Amino acid sequence: MSNKIKFGIGLVCLVVILGWVRSCRSGAGKPAVVGMPLVPVVAGRVVQKDVPIYLDGLGTVQAFNSVTIHVRVDGELKKVVFTEGQDVKAGDVLAQLDPDPFRAALAQVEAQLANARLDLQRDAEQLAAKVIAQQVFDTQQALVNQLAAAVNSAQVQLNYTTITSPIDGRTGVRLIDQGNIVHATDAGGLVVVTQLKPISVVFTLPQQMLPAIQKEHAAGDISVLAVDRDNHTLLATGQLAVIDNQIDVTTGTIRLKATFPNEDLRLWPGQFVNARLLLTLRKGGLVAPASVVQRGPDGPYAFVIKDDQTVAIQPIKVAQMENGEALIDEGLQAGQAVVVDGQYRLQAGSKVKTGAPGK
Repeated sequence: MSNKIKFGIGLVCLVVILGWVRSCRSGAGKPAVVGMPLVPVVAGRVVQKDVPIYLDGLGTVQAFNSVTIHVRVDGELKKVVFTEGQDVKAGDVLAQLDPDPFRAALAQVEAQLANARLDLQRDAEQLAAKVIAQQVFDTQQALVNQLAAAVNSAQVQLNYTTITSPIDGRTGVRLIDQGNIVHATDAGGLVVVTQLKPISVVFTLPQQMLPAIQKEHAAGDISVLAVDRDNHTLLATGQLAVIDNQIDVTTGTIRLKATFPNEDLRLWPGQFVNARLLLTLRKGGLVAPASVVQRGPDGPYAFVIKDDQTVAIQPIKVAQMENGEALIDEGLQAGQAVVVDGQYRLQAGSKVKTGAPGK
């Protein structure tokens, strides 16, 4: 090897050594960074408390009773007494047909009955005097009875000209106007009266929930919440009234009906709501913030913070998510520290710097 080459190699080595010495001097007094940097996260705790267990189903509000008011005799609609959207009581007058033809018919049969009774009185006197046979008297008696029944029938027909509400409820849109000729055989009615207080919600749940529902229903009343379609706004609270007597084989669901007082009229017939059946109360359930639950190919898991401020991946089993809280069946213990936010930068063994929620 020539002297020039040896001199060049020596010069390179000298430059490397000098650079290393400068580096050591400039870093004097500074600790060396070992391993991965601390990951800032928000931490929370697993707590133990009583948790209500709900079963959710899609429901439809149904009127407790709904009656289409029809006329029972033919005639002219003389008067409409109700106003659309009016609250009515059972027996309140809704409309009036022209009563004159029915009054005339009643007066006619009443006159015939009065005459027949006079004849019957004379026949009774003649029968006592043995002037007429018993058969003649019996025939007249039958005629009196027949006319008395005709009077009752005519009175009923006259009563039918006054149309009343059969239930407490609210009237809808008027279906026919005053002055029209109406018939008992008409397909349409005058108005629909709908009972709004109380009111029902019909909803469905999976058939596998039936045994648990039957068990709780046998033990006492089951509360049902009617929630708006945003799944947050509570509309009304009622009680489970009916479990249907058969399962829908096409969907594998069971129909249920709940009854609500509906005093504030927040439920309306035909309205879609979310029905939440309160099945039971889990005593001493383990609860963590809902954001603790992460999803992976093997199912849900959570990052648990250990005493040395490193995290471990813990598989968990979630019973339900409700109001920003997760009810944990398996995998966590009361008092454990868990990562609430910041999981996207974590892996098993990561060292974390914890902060409280909102900080």
